Amino acid sequence: MSPAGEETDWRPGASRLAIEKRARLLADIRAFMDERGVLEVETPILSRAGSSDPNIRSMVTESRNRRYLRTSPEYALKRLLASGHQQIYELGRVFRAGECGRHHNPEFTMLEWYRVGMGYREMAAEVLELIRACSAGSCDGWQERWFSYREVFIQQVGLDPWHCTESDLAGCAAERGIAAGNLEQSQWLDLLFAGVVQPALPGESLNVIHDFLPEQAALARVRPDDPPVAERFEVFMGQMELANGYQELTDPDEQLRRFQRDNRTRELLGEDVAPIDKRLIAALRHGLPDCSGVALGLDRLLMSMLKLEHMGAVLAFDAERA
Repeated sequence: MSPAGEETDWRPGASRLAIEKRARLLADIRAFMDERGVLEVETPILSRAGSSDPNIRSMVTESRNRRYLRTSPEYALKRLLASGHQQIYELGRVFRAGECGRHHNPEFTMLEWYRVGMGYREMAAEVLELIRACSAGSCDGWQERWFSYREVFIQQVGLDPWHCTESDLAGCAAERGIAAGNLEQSQWLDLLFAGVVQPALPGESLNVIHDFLPEQAALARVRPDDPPVAERFEVFMGQMELANGYQELTDPDEQLRRFQRDNRTRELLGEDVAPIDKRLIAALRHGLPDCSGVALGLDRLLMSMLKLEHMGAVLAFDAERA
């Protein structure tokens, strides 16, 4: 007897409309990039180095020559930039272990692009242009709203993220009924952002949050203001996070320190240490031009366009049907 559900699980989870809309969206993205002279490239899906980001878990091949399925094409694209390419993008599959749910799937489609000589605020504006150009009218009439991370956090949480303590953040979470264990400051900030700030973002608006804490810089440049800020932005379609972008870090020594710091954090969390991408460090030493870059989740964009609530509804076969 066949297992329960097998008789219907062979069918796609996405409707014919969603599958056709995906094809149209891919074509529209390529047309948008072509009009702006941004070159489509392909980089490896398998790499010797995985992501060191403590919040991301890489998938690993079990062969004798250990390889990591990419969580983003970022490192390889930056090597292309250092070799002389200036305006490039990649549109393809990426993989993240443990990411499964309403807005997540372990295998998903990412659009990532880089612009030499373009600032991160200009790049954020270009993301909004792309969303409008490719959304088939689904966000016509929507306003564009820009908030600094500090501004929106104070507005919704009532604390200044640059000048609050772990105790302040834990107390604020408890007041809102958000239960958690012993967390570090960065973890409290992420929890309150996801649980309080993000749900309060204006609906039917394209929302940009920019200028994050230096500790949240990831691979972004930190500007020495008072206080310092990470030149990073995130784009939301209503409350749905779609894109994350940076004024890219070009300092190889600082990049190496961040990789090493990430791996120390991974050890404390009991996660595997990620091999450092020495080829990326070498590319930065050769010289990465001043540029901005951004990664956008195509599946989430399609969900927002079609007003669907689950990523499985825009994937022919999600993790449960693969």
